[in-house]
Amino acid sequence: MKDSRIRGAEIVIKSLVAENSEFIFGYPGGAIMPVYDALYDYADQIKHVLTRHEQGAIHAAQGYARVSGKVGVCMATSGPGATNLITGIADAMIDSTPLVCITGQVASALLGTDAFQETDVVGFSMPGTKWNIQVRRVEDIAPAIAKGFHIARSGRPGPVLIDITKDAQFALGEYNYVPCLGIRSYRPYPKVDDASIAQAAELINQAKKPYLLFGQGVLIGKAEEELKAFLDKSGIPAACTLLGSGALSEEHPQYVGKLGMHGNYAPNMLTNQCDVLIAVGMRFDDRVTGDLKRYAKQAKVIHLELDAAEVNKNVKCEVAVLGNCKESLSKLIEKVDKNSHDSWMGEFRKLEEEERKVVVSSDLLPTKAGLTMGEVIRYINDFKKDDAVLVTDVGQHQMVAWRYFDYKTSRTQVTSGGLGTMGFSLPAALGAQLHDYNRQVICVVGDGGIQMTIQELGTIMQTKAPVKVVLLNNDFLGMVRQWQQMFFDKRYSFTELVNPDFIKIAEAYNMKANKVTERENLRDSVAEMMVHDGPYFLEVVVEKEDNVFPMIPTGCSVEEVRLS
Repeated sequence: MKDSRIRGAEIVIKSLVAENSEFIFGYPGGAIMPVYDALYDYADQIKHVLTRHEQGAIHAAQGYARVSGKVGVCMATSGPGATNLITGIADAMIDSTPLVCITGQVASALLGTDAFQETDVVGFSMPGTKWNIQVRRVEDIAPAIAKGFHIARSGRPGPVLIDITKDAQFALGEYNYVPCLGIRSYRPYPKVDDASIAQAAELINQAKKPYLLFGQGVLIGKAEEELKAFLDKSGIPAACTLLGSGALSEEHPQYVGKLGMHGNYAPNMLTNQCDVLIAVGMRFDDRVTGDLKRYAKQAKVIHLELDAAEVNKNVKCEVAVLGNCKESLSKLIEKVDKNSHDSWMGEFRKLEEEERKVVVSSDLLPTKAGLTMGEVIRYINDFKKDDAVLVTDVGQHQMVAWRYFDYKTSRTQVTSGGLGTMGFSLPAALGAQLHDYNRQVICVVGDGGIQMTIQELGTIMQTKAPVKVVLLNNDFLGMVRQWQQMFFDKRYSFTELVNPDFIKIAEAYNMKANKVTERENLRDSVAEMMVHDGPYFLEVVVEKEDNVFPMIPTGCSVEEVRLS
């Protein structure tokens, strides 16, 4: 009788196929080699993307997950391969990105012996994962993967790590994959309490100056239509967090801008003048609130939130509505009155005009000789499609691109928000592009961040992913330099960069490349990049000491936002 058992390594691959995983982003090595050997026979069912570094693999998986809404998958060997995933795991945890990370481990008999490339990756990753496990028996592989996918994508999403010993990969076992539909004591979706909905609706209906803040929870909950319907009925002004961008079209008449340290002037200033503050799917990050002791103390706060741990953590609320905001908003829509708040909206528009005169006009229509980051984004808007995806790194360029990119549809914003990981954007843009080769994916990056993962140009070359890379080069670690200028007496301590010839590097990776130093060449160069059939590298040399405003200095109140 033929033995129906298969190796644990093949069970790994068959389990990923059963979960409809489209891509594995990874890098092979000794302890994961049996899985890579099994993968060889499944090339027609699941695609593997060989990144140039494990950090590139996990950031690519993040980009894929954020744009697709699916679980991203990455794979690495033991030891340094596994530890190279840790930054991405921490990034995914704080930004609620669903990932399943699979790592190889030394054989069970060698655990604890300091064997070659043995590292306690379960211990390392425990604080940064939603769940992790070490699998030492072949019969536990499929159940662990099923449970991992369920945990990663349910409720508030997050990263999961599954560490599999080499002997479990080699061992024979029966394959019987059963998707995980629930776990005892794990309740990822709290039931929406109707009494809380009624309390919230009463506060909203009585409010004279209500104000809604929305975050990535709207995108995670697939509540974009419910948010729009709620705003249409209630007439309430709405502002977004960094990761909430795209959940509401910026053309919506009640959209008033972006929150936070480098957000818009009006949304920050008027936070401390509203009487009811409605937070939807956001966690009151310090970059949004500024000094908590002076944040919205005059307002009654309503918090619509999936994760109970976020309620009353930073900002005390009058009414907490736990549950998926798609359901919460649907129930609220039924109970709120049809209303308009024209006078209150007018206060936002007045301050918006002030920002336009002081900041926006100089960013987008500059009179200075050097190019600004803002005018680059303005031309990108001219040639992008409505569903184009903006992927940014971390720094000044991130804030400028966020401020001026024209978001019209959901899942068009990919960036490292909570952790602020430099080097994120290039591999994340690759992952976003591989989800859909026909969609415009624009990677905006600084000259500091790109050099942290610049080797992923090799992955773009190998996959032929038509990513458009826009390098805004000011020969500085720009955001740190801005702080040094403003708060450290211009003592530019180790922030000036001596950079390589980026165009030669891009061309070495077979990318079409162009460098812009003069304003008269900028628009045509952006146009050429956006219509190019394939990957493109555009370097734009911008002002060395331009600063990003508005800005709320650390420790200040939101109403202390500075225009200059």
